[in-house]
Amino acid sequence: MAGSLVRSSRLLACFGALSTVSAFASPATVRQAARVPPAPVSAFATLSTAGFTSPKAHAHAALRAHAVMQTPEVAAPEVVDTTDVADAAAPEPDGSTLSSTLKTGGLFALWYLFNIANQIYNKKALNALPIPYSMAAFQLFVGIPYCLLLWGSGLRKWPKLSAANVKTLVPVSLGHLGTHLGAVVSLSAGAVSFTHIVKASEPVVSAILSGVLLGNVYSTLTYLTLLPIVGGVALASLKELSFTWLGFTAAMFSNLSSALRAILAKKTMDGKDIGQNMGPANLFGVLTVLAFVACLPISLAVESPATIAATIKSALAAGNTPAYLAKCSLLSGFFFYLYNEVAFLALSRVNPVTHAVANTMKRVVIIAASVIAFKTPISAMGVAGSGIALGGTLLYSLSRISR
Repeated sequence: MAGSLVRSSRLLACFGALSTVSAFASPATVRQAARVPPAPVSAFATLSTAGFTSPKAHAHAALRAHAVMQTPEVAAPEVVDTTDVADAAAPEPDGSTLSSTLKTGGLFALWYLFNIANQIYNKKALNALPIPYSMAAFQLFVGIPYCLLLWGSGLRKWPKLSAANVKTLVPVSLGHLGTHLGAVVSLSAGAVSFTHIVKASEPVVSAILSGVLLGNVYSTLTYLTLLPIVGGVALASLKELSFTWLGFTAAMFSNLSSALRAILAKKTMDGKDIGQNMGPANLFGVLTVLAFVACLPISLAVESPATIAATIKSALAAGNTPAYLAKCSLLSGFFFYLYNEVAFLALSRVNPVTHAVANTMKRVVIIAASVIAFKTPISAMGVAGSGIALGGTLLYSLSRISR
C-alpha cells in the first residue's frame, strides 16, 4: 500500500510538471528548445494572438476550452456553451510531424483512461461506503496535497490572491461544487451508465438558462437538436433497470450547476482580475480548494462523524478490508484530479469539431466501460435511448460551433 502511494505521488509530481510546462511555456520557446516544426497554437495562445496575453486571459480561455467535457466528476470549471469552446479551441494540428500527432493521441488516451478509472473507483468506493457527501468532499480534498506538492516544489508558481480575487472566484467554485456533488450523489443512487445518460441532457439545461439569464437566442436548428436529447434520455429512463428518482434528480442538479457555473464564470470573471500566477492549472487548483471549503460543512451536516464511523464499520463487517476502502477512496480522488488536468492539455490541441466528437465519444466509452466493469444490466430500449441522446448531444455541439 505504501509503495503504491509512493508511486502514485511520483506520477502526480511528474504529470504536474508536464502540465505546468505545457500550460505556461510559450509556443515559441517550446519549438526552439525541441527544434521541431511549429506546434499547433494552444487554446491559451489563441487569446494571445488576439492581443490578450495576461495569465488571467489564459485562465479564462481554460474555462472555455474545458467546456463540454464534464463527467461526474467536476470537473474543471465548465462552460457548456460550445460557442465559447469554438472561440477558445485551437486549430487542428497540421499532422506535419508524427510526434505531434502521437502526443495528441496519447493525451486523449490518458484523458479517457483517467476518466474511466475515476468513474470505476468512484463507484466501487460508493458501493462499499454509501456516504456520497463525505466521498465528494474527500475527493476534492485529495487534489489539495497534489497542488501543494507542485507549489512547494517550485514545479508550479504559487497563486497570489487578494480578498477581492477570492470573492470573484467563489461563485464559480460553488457551481463547480454543485456539479461534482450532484454527480457523486447520482452515482451512489444508480448505475454509472445511467448517470451519464442523464448527464447527456446538459445542453438542454444550458440552452434554457442561457436564454433566460443571458438573453442568448440560438438558431432553430440548434433548438431542434435538443429534441433527440430529451427524447433519448426519456426513452432510456423509461426502461432503465437501475432507475431511481434520487439518481435522476441528482444528475439533473449536476447539469443545472454546470450550466450555472458557465454563466457565473461569464458574469463574474470577464474583465476582472483573478490574481497573479493564475494560469489554467492554478485556476483549477484554487477552485478545488474553494469547493472543498464549501463542501466540508455541507457533508458534515448531512453525514455526521458518527454516521461516517458507522458506515465504515458496516463496510468492514461486510468483508471489505481497510486497504480496499482506502485504495478505492484515494484513487477516485487522484484520478478525478488527473483527468481534469490532462483534459486541459488534450482539448487545447484540437479544433472545435474534434473536441465535440471526442467529448461525445468519451461519454460512450465511459458508459460501455462501466457496463462491462460492473456487469450492469441494460435493456434494448435503454441502449436505443442512450444512442439517440448522445447523438443529439453531438448534433447540438456541432450546430453551436457552425453558428
